[in-house]
Amino acid sequence: MSMFETLARYGAAFKNAREARKSERVLNSLPIEIQKDIGWPVTPRSKRLSSNTWGRFL
Repeated sequence: MSMFETLARYGAAFKNAREARKSERVLNSLPIEIQKDIGWPVTPRSKRLSSNTWGRFL
C-alpha cells in the first residue's frame, strides 16, 4: 500500500467521523418530542462510548 493510499484512507475516515458528529449534533438539537418520535437517542453501540477503552473490561 502506498503512502497516498494510506493518506486517502485516513482522510476518508476523518470525513466520515466528522459527518457522523455533525448528524449527531443536528439530531440532538431537535425538540425532545421529535427526538422521541424518531427514536432518538438510540443506545450507542460504537467505540465512541468512552475515551477509556479499558472501561469495557472493568
